[in-house]
Amino acid sequence: QVQLVESGGGLVQPGGSLRLSCAASGSISSIYAMGWYRQAPGKQRELVAALASGRINYADSVKGRFTISRDNAPNTMYLQMNSLKPEDTAVYYCCLTAATRTSGTSNYWGQGTQVTVSS
Repeated sequence: QVQLVESGGGLVQPGGSLRLSCAASGSISSIYAMGWYRQAPGKQRELVAALASGRINYADSVKGRFTISRDNAPNTMYLQMNSLKPEDTAVYYCCLTAATRTSGTSNYWGQGTQVTVSS
């Protein structure tokens, strides 16, 4: 079993910064992809940033403002968010595509962390 624990959300003024963290634990044998998604009220969940096979992709709306990164030991991913805008307000979820020592590859999700950008 894999558990993802997120932290770092909160209330910030427009133009401010936040750093989200997502710590993965469990019997992980291989990690294939890591990513951050967000879901605003009344909207579908959307991909914000993803890291897979050494390649990074960002949603057009966050390019140049957000940066995804990871530490291998421990298995933690980060989302540095700068120049935040009110439209960035959403619940942010981390997602891990990984295989464990006892099962095949699956997607695992964090519990979500609220990011609110408001003056």
